[in-house]
Amino acid sequence: MSTFTIFLALIIIVAFLLVVVIMVQNPKGGGLSSSFGGGATQIGGVQKTSDFLDKSTWTLATLLLVLILLSNVTIMDGNSVGESKIMGSEPEVETNVPAPVQPPVQNPEE
Repeated sequence: MSTFTIFLALIIIVAFLLVVVIMVQNPKGGGLSSSFGGGATQIGGVQKTSDFLDKSTWTLATLLLVLILLSNVTIMDGNSVGESKIMGSEPEVETNVPAPVQPPVQNPEE
C-alpha cells in the first residue's frame, strides 16, 4: 500500500468525523448539550459540551488540512521526473486526412 493511499484513507476518516461533529452541533446553541438537560451537563468529564465540540471541530479541520497538504507532498515524491506523464509526452496528431469529396460530374450534352 502506498503512502498516498494511507493518507487518502485518513482524509476520508477525518472528513467523516468532521461531518459528524458539525451535525451534532446546533447553530442556535442547543445542540448536544441541550439534549441532555442544559448548559452544565457533565458527559464524559466535559463540563461544557459546546466547548468540546467547538475545539474538536477546529482540531479535525486543522488535521484535515494538514493531511491534505501532506498527501500532496507524497504525490510529488512518487513521481521521479516531477511532471505529469501526460504533459511530458508529445501529443499524437492524427495525419490521416480524408480526401475531399468530388462533386458529381454532369454531362454537358444532356
